[in-house]
Amino acid sequence: MRSILFLMRKELLELRQNPRLFPVIFLAPLIQLTVLGYAATTDVRDIPVVVSDADRSAESRDLIRRFDASANFAVIDVVTSVREIDPYLERGRAWMALTIPADYGRVVRGGRPAAVQVIADGSDANSTNVALGYASALIGEYAREVAARRPETRAAGAAGIEPVVRVWFNPTLESRHFMLPGIVALLLLVVTTNLSSMAIVREKEVGTFEQLSVTPLGRFQLILGKLLPYGIIGMIDVALVLVVAIGWFEVPMRGSLLLLFGMSLVYLLTTLGLGLFVSTISHTQQQAMMTTTFFFMTPMIYLSGFIFPIENMPVLIQQVTYLIPLRYFIVIVRGIFLKGVGLETFWPDALALFGWGVGVLALAAWRSQKTVD
Repeated sequence: MRSILFLMRKELLELRQNPRLFPVIFLAPLIQLTVLGYAATTDVRDIPVVVSDADRSAESRDLIRRFDASANFAVIDVVTSVREIDPYLERGRAWMALTIPADYGRVVRGGRPAAVQVIADGSDANSTNVALGYASALIGEYAREVAARRPETRAAGAAGIEPVVRVWFNPTLESRHFMLPGIVALLLLVVTTNLSSMAIVREKEVGTFEQLSVTPLGRFQLILGKLLPYGIIGMIDVALVLVVAIGWFEVPMRGSLLLLFGMSLVYLLTTLGLGLFVSTISHTQQQAMMTTTFFFMTPMIYLSGFIFPIENMPVLIQQVTYLIPLRYFIVIVRGIFLKGVGLETFWPDALALFGWGVGVLALAAWRSQKTVD
């Protein structure tokens, strides 16, 4: 026991000699616990719904009001044609679409069975299952109320309103089809950021950083020489993951594979730049790894929409997620995989991702210059 106490004292003394580790050890878990306490929820609320109302009758407006008044749904727009709902689902502006046929009001007034179609975006299988359950329950309750207002139709055996459910992009609601494309983004983040964060720190620890700084290599040559190998490793990992996801797990690849690799290169600007920035503010490899894990990777994983839907988070946390580059790349990679959309659809996310990468690389290069001086 005496030896253990001496060993514990030694570890505490070593920690005290590196005061930068204390914020990582104590502050980071508290911040993450506070943020995730609000953000980490599986409840689905305010599901954005677009309605195609071809009837425009009092009965159809009553059904739409039911959806809009529910705490689970938010009607974002009402259109007149089924074709008009495609852009809403493809761009992710709506998770669900409700289509009401032209003769809906007449059929309901006549006491005959009426059918409305529910179209859901199956990219997020878990949230879609919950949303479909909400929609079926709401329509079923509304149908019972309509039948109760017309006792004669109820006595005649009218079947009420029947929801016809159709799921887009992921018809089988396979959760792996939703998760595996996100793993591509997560893998790039973990591998390339961790590796590049060790680039300069390792040289500092072995004492060769000063020797590198006085070689004929320029600053940007040194940065490229450090980061490019990790970028190549990252792209190889992407290729391996795609082979397994498409070949073994049979995740549908509906978009352009070349576009996916191109956007992965843009994403690498962010991950490699972030790792380089961490290496310029760290003095040891252990500190670099802990800083990367606690202050960057963990918040990005939980606040990017990879696990928990951003729409379910409080408004303040939703605003914070715009600072998370992983958020944009997950939208891009899932859009290419499951929806088959192109750059014309997710160009705002691509532009934000490119701006994030250029910004963090410039900051890392500036910090690297200060370190050399």
